[in-house]
Amino acid sequence: MRRIHVGNALSAFGLGFTVPYLYVYVAQVRGLGAMTAGLVLAVFAVAALIVLPFAGRAIVRRGPLPVLLAALVTAAAGALSLGLAGNAAAVLGAAALLGAGQAVMQPALATMIVECSSAETRSRAFATQFFLQNLGLGVGGLIGGHLVDTTRVSSFTLLFAIEAAMFVLLAVVMSTVRTPHSPRIADAPAAAAKGGWRQLLENRAMVQLSVLGFVLFFACYGQFESGLSAYGVEAAGISTSALGTALAANTLMIVVAQFAVLKFVERRRRSRVIAGVGLIWAVAWVVAGYAGLGHGSKEMATAAFVSTYALFGLGEAMLSPTVAPLVADLAPTGMAGQYNSAFALVKQLALAVGPAVGGPLGAALPTPYIVTFLLFSLGISVLAIRLGKRLTTAQDHPWLAARSRVVARGGAASESVSA
Repeated sequence: MRRIHVGNALSAFGLGFTVPYLYVYVAQVRGLGAMTAGLVLAVFAVAALIVLPFAGRAIVRRGPLPVLLAALVTAAAGALSLGLAGNAAAVLGAAALLGAGQAVMQPALATMIVECSSAETRSRAFATQFFLQNLGLGVGGLIGGHLVDTTRVSSFTLLFAIEAAMFVLLAVVMSTVRTPHSPRIADAPAAAAKGGWRQLLENRAMVQLSVLGFVLFFACYGQFESGLSAYGVEAAGISTSALGTALAANTLMIVVAQFAVLKFVERRRRSRVIAGVGLIWAVAWVVAGYAGLGHGSKEMATAAFVSTYALFGLGEAMLSPTVAPLVADLAPTGMAGQYNSAFALVKQLALAVGPAVGGPLGAALPTPYIVTFLLFSLGISVLAIRLGKRLTTAQDHPWLAARSRVVARGGAASESVSA
């Protein structure tokens, strides 16, 4: 588990070097224009949507480690090619490789975490993963910002080379991991994959969680760098430096709050925690509304906008030990890879649709934008409460289920001694 967490941190550190500067690199440094830069971002999403349905089957049949290693090699090739690409076709091809590799990493690593954890330790394991991812992204972005120079293509080539090196290093670290044995469907016929998807779709709780996940990612993550930033600049008059401060506040809140809220979250029903996140995000959208639609000073608007991102970070810290473990607990034995890939596919769909809807709406229609996503956040709470009615105690409240098992074992022991 420690090696898996180190690997997560390395991959996030590598991504942090390039993600904030990808648009500038393609549009300005390579001189390929805003249209090509936009297509690159779209290619990332499309590549993920294409490979994820197949990733789940591969993880189930072969195990997460071989799939992860293949994804890392693909991502490393894509990152290095992107740093060397000089024309639109080469840039788009490299982006497809990088996007496909990154997309498959997520469910493969999540499945490895599931195999190396128990129901009692899974929430803490996923919380640690999320903490290290954000820390790695923040540190990588900070260092990358000091290395990059828009007047020198070579500085960007260096960034992408570092990212590729991180993926290779992660592959080396992961190749030493030996996960506990878990069931594989190595000799399953081709129809088994279809059966796996059919079985997943017949799982009403998983379908409801997927719908809830789409709303979660659409209403939060899908707005960070598109709708909410456009709203802040256009409606609230937020400067680009203040926008950077808001993003930093989000990361700082996650890093500071992650383990502070973990003990609180672990002891409560997961559905109620998710419902609470919906309410916190509803407050965040109200604060964002004040920033852009209120009549306070520019300083007050900036403070409100930064607070919005911090509130989103608090909700994210509560979700990380909640949603991913719930996906794992809903999966039948041996099917964790399929379920993780399906949920990653839902996330990618939300991240593709979110900016397309939120960006124009946040820039042109600020009031409808705030009202729309305020309602989406309240909808999260409603969907979470409905989901809770379909979950067993072990799925919704594992801490209570674990205590019940301990008490039962203790009682049995006492009776044995008395006898």
